[in-house]
Amino acid sequence: MAVILGIDPGFRTTGFGVVRMLGSKPQYVMSGCIRVAELPLAERLRTIYDGIKSVILECRPDEVAIEQVFQGKNADSALKLGQARGAAIVAAAEAGIAVSEYSARQVKQAVVGTGAADKTQVQMMVCKLLNLDGVPQADAADAIAIALCHGHGMNNLVHNAGLMLTRRRRGRMR
Repeated sequence: MAVILGIDPGFRTTGFGVVRMLGSKPQYVMSGCIRVAELPLAERLRTIYDGIKSVILECRPDEVAIEQVFQGKNADSALKLGQARGAAIVAAAEAGIAVSEYSARQVKQAVVGTGAADKTQVQMMVCKLLNLDGVPQADAADAIAIALCHGHGMNNLVHNAGLMLTRRRRGRMR
């Protein structure tokens, strides 16, 4: 059983989502958003750091998964997003938790089945996969999707390792 904290970093809103993987079955733990839009730069980063640190202390995740920076046409936005990511990563590193990174395309592919999915599709699939009654806010749903992507990858690796081990054993027995 692994507890995974997913983080969707943002310079205005940072989403977080926590899932518990019971084998290949995900279970919702909690999610939410850290809103920092009106604060000065240093306070934004401190609030993101403190917010992620608080979630870590409450949920005790085994692993953290975070979305990679997507650089579009606006380099300034990418730099600000990188700063928000850095604040979240430092909170995880300080707690001694491994951090894995995923592109938005990887997350969408893992959760929706297509890397071109939109936010609404991600929200709906998160609800369906976790049997949620309500729809989480978009940034929180994205963070949950990041955690699910990581959990899905962990299970595939474990499954594949088991298959390889079985094949090796069979090969030795002959």
